[in-house]
Amino acid sequence: MSNRTDVRDADWPLRPWAMAAICALAGLAFDVLIDSTAPAGPSAARQAAASFVVIAAGSFVITVEQRRWLWSLGFALGWGTVVALVGWFTASYNSRPTIFEWPFLSGLFAVLLAAPLFQTLRDEGAWRFPYARLHRHAWTDAVIGAAALGFVGVTFLLAWLIAGLFDLIGIDLVKDLLKESWFGWMLAGFAFGAAVGLLRERDALLATLQRLVMVVLGVLAPVLAAALILFLASLPFTGLGGLWESALPATGLMLLAGAGAVLLANAVIGNGADDRATSRALRISALVLVLTVLPLAIIAGVSLGQRIGQYGWTPERIWGLVAVAVAIAYGAVGWWTVAKRRENFDELLRRLQTRLALGMCGLALFLALPIVDFGAISASSQLARLESGKVKAEEFDWTAMAFDFGGAGRNHLAEIQKSGLAGQRELAKAALKSENRYSLGTETKSVAQQARLDQYLLVLSPDIDLTPKLTSEITKGWQGCNDRPCALVRIDRNRLLLVTSSAGNDIVSSRIIYLDSLGKDQQELASKLDRKAAVEGVDLKSVPIEIRAVQRRQLFVDGKPVDDPFE
Repeated sequence: MSNRTDVRDADWPLRPWAMAAICALAGLAFDVLIDSTAPAGPSAARQAAASFVVIAAGSFVITVEQRRWLWSLGFALGWGTVVALVGWFTASYNSRPTIFEWPFLSGLFAVLLAAPLFQTLRDEGAWRFPYARLHRHAWTDAVIGAAALGFVGVTFLLAWLIAGLFDLIGIDLVKDLLKESWFGWMLAGFAFGAAVGLLRERDALLATLQRLVMVVLGVLAPVLAAALILFLASLPFTGLGGLWESALPATGLMLLAGAGAVLLANAVIGNGADDRATSRALRISALVLVLTVLPLAIIAGVSLGQRIGQYGWTPERIWGLVAVAVAIAYGAVGWWTVAKRRENFDELLRRLQTRLALGMCGLALFLALPIVDFGAISASSQLARLESGKVKAEEFDWTAMAFDFGGAGRNHLAEIQKSGLAGQRELAKAALKSENRYSLGTETKSVAQQARLDQYLLVLSPDIDLTPKLTSEITKGWQGCNDRPCALVRIDRNRLLLVTSSAGNDIVSSRIIYLDSLGKDQQELASKLDRKAAVEGVDLKSVPIEIRAVQRRQLFVDGKPVDDPFE
């Protein structure tokens, strides 16, 4: 009895070994390409080449069959080239080469969608996509991929166990090999390829597992359907205000609920009329779930629109808009099929879902390519908010403009540095010179705190001149006057004492500021008041603050002080 779902696919005993060898070589090539001594990591070209290796090898081992194997080779090489080009552009887009951005992820999503479509086309030998075959390939690929990744984890656990056993008797070879990155990637590739080959040769068992999973998921359909009906029916009475005030992101939650509805509805309707649930209650639940997708998508769109109105466009919000549009399209298709066929909507829905899958694959590929520049759209939107006064310079997202919006964002920064307002010019200059987003974020946060300094700072010595350098020093570091009560008093001509309290006023600390070293690293001296007294609450604006001369005793050895004063 054959272990293959499609009887036309002959047994291939060497498949696990062949796939393991291909993935092991791919792992070695991947290690060579990402191994870089440059501080910024591998170049954009090396990251792109590494992407080609992973996508081409992975696509081939997942989709290949002896029948029309050259088709699988062409599919793998073609998509590997496309994703590599997308990765190269993505890594070159911002000032630092980072490949894992939205366009690259969209390219990966396009590959995942394209694989079952290609497998169906290969099996048919023509441009036909029978739903049952397409659905089976999609689920089988998902199960095989997930199981193979799990097998990789088990393989490494076993390898470390073996290394530990040999280490007990003084043989370090296995342990030393596991510490080498090239060996780790080869082992991961070998395990992944072998697992894919073994599981593919027994995909008839996976088909049985898939049907079992569908039955289990189908039981959950009435639960989710009832919950979504109650949720949507409550909105006219509760309003949408609670969604915006919730700590959970409304847009993402609505889209996730819609995706869950689609998943469970498909679990009920199955691959065809013979595969759908026989229970009428389950079929009605699937109908309800299909109808809830559209209102959920509309609520997600309203939530996203509110965020865009408040904070402008960003690449993430544009991608969110794409997700909402896809959800609305699916929801509209669901409503149309129910209107046309009532309870027998599932047959028409299956055909239209195939077309939606083709459309989503093309859309994902289109968005991955550098045709529409989401960064330029976002940069123009954020700049308009700054110029109109909707956002203050100290609250403007200079980090995103420098690191997230590509060349358009940095071009806008150069324009601001050249002809912007005084405060904006300094921030734009700092953003362009910054090496990483973290240091820039700290600097812009300090500027915002300096703008609010008069709300928290009490100047006790009238001769203190709050110059820009001094205010920058006052708000610097964890001991700075960062939106919390603080006071500044002169010690002598060159020294000032900054006194700060914690948010709860239970700890007071001090720091000496040297005027002749402003803008440089300064020596900091901090002390804490007696906690017992401080717990009662210390308001620096209302309690006396003074500097007194005190006598201390301290240990000296050979005329040199040892440790802190003890009295």
